[in-house]
Amino acid sequence: MKKRVFGSDVNLRGTVAVAAVALALGVSGCTSMDIGQTMYNGYVLDKDSLDLIPEGSSREQVLLSMGTPSTTATFDSEVFYYISQKRHRSVAFMKPKLVEQTIVAIYFNKEGTVARRAVYTLQDGKVFDNISRTTPTGGRDLTFLQQLLSGGGGTGSSGAAAMRSILGGN
Repeated sequence: MKKRVFGSDVNLRGTVAVAAVALALGVSGCTSMDIGQTMYNGYVLDKDSLDLIPEGSSREQVLLSMGTPSTTATFDSEVFYYISQKRHRSVAFMKPKLVEQTIVAIYFNKEGTVARRAVYTLQDGKVFDNISRTTPTGGRDLTFLQQLLSGGGGTGSSGAAAMRSILGGN
């Protein structure tokens, strides 16, 4: 003789099966769910394109093979930089964190041919911030109060003179 606890045996088996499936889906959803966002910016490094430009290649050959550089430097000798960055943020409103960065640098000599190639990553310590869109300037950044006390009002003025002029004194 069979015992009936919750109605029929079929209902009990069906309830247990539904509960097991729901539990499995719930657990797998928690472990594989990633609400973060990964963003890729810049140049996608292609090893074959890099192999097409050995030392001694012309600037035009570099442009044909690699495309337009992300940025260039022209101080001492010309350098083409191809920058690739991977950023990740856990939640949509958070600031993205730089996870991975690769910089391919193509150095040219005075004749305009490739002198050497280099590939830098974050581990090399070559941090290259092209996302901030700020230009560093020489000099010091002063707060309003520091400017006021240092005599930022013009030539020959002192902090005390600036305070008198603000307060309406002579």
